[in-house]
Amino acid sequence: MAGHQILAVDDDPAILRALRRGLRLEGFGVDTAGSGQRALELVAVRRPDAVVLDVSMPGLSGIDVCARLRSGGADVPVLMLSAMDDVADRVAGLAAGADDYVVKPFDLGELVLRLRALLRRAGRVPGAAVRVGPLVVEPAARRVTMHGREVEVTRREFDLLEVLALNAGLVLSREVLLERVWGYDFDVTENAVDTFVGYLRRKLGEPRMVHTVRGVGFVLRAPAA
Repeated sequence: MAGHQILAVDDDPAILRALRRGLRLEGFGVDTAGSGQRALELVAVRRPDAVVLDVSMPGLSGIDVCARLRSGGADVPVLMLSAMDDVADRVAGLAAGADDYVVKPFDLGELVLRLRALLRRAGRVPGAAVRVGPLVVEPAARRVTMHGREVEVTRREFDLLEVLALNAGLVLSREVLLERVWGYDFDVTENAVDTFVGYLRRKLGEPRMVHTVRGVGFVLRAPAA
């Protein structure tokens, strides 16, 4: 991922310093902005590969910035920084066009993994097949094959598998999977994720691919050779 240029936006100078230092150590180029207005100016001038954007800023909020970027036709990946347990912020950010979010106080390692997942997705041709070891997920055809054998899955199973495959190697919490696959349907509980993961493991015939990370969530990895 060396060479990707990231724009980090937050009104807290300490967070900006931490992001600049941490992301540069991971090989990213980093620009920073301390306000929403400055962020819009830098996006226009610097054309970053991705934006890390704080939701709650005085004046022009992160949600406003994201909405303006999308209304102006910008498709740059946006990773929101959201306050702990503030579901309303996350809903508003995603509705405004954000691609993903990380909850403050964030772990830099998780933030970097999410950024890399966003950059991978941004580099893909829309609808292109996703390959993880012997697994192939074809979003355009909504088709799944394993070792060349077609696997029959339901609509919801496909949606869950697609999210896991697009984020292969990244641990996704049950909450994130609920939001991505089921939306904000509060009649669905986190147990649904475990249930559908179980369905996928049986249908794929490769239980070692979808790993449970105790107390965190699930991750899809290619099976060891």
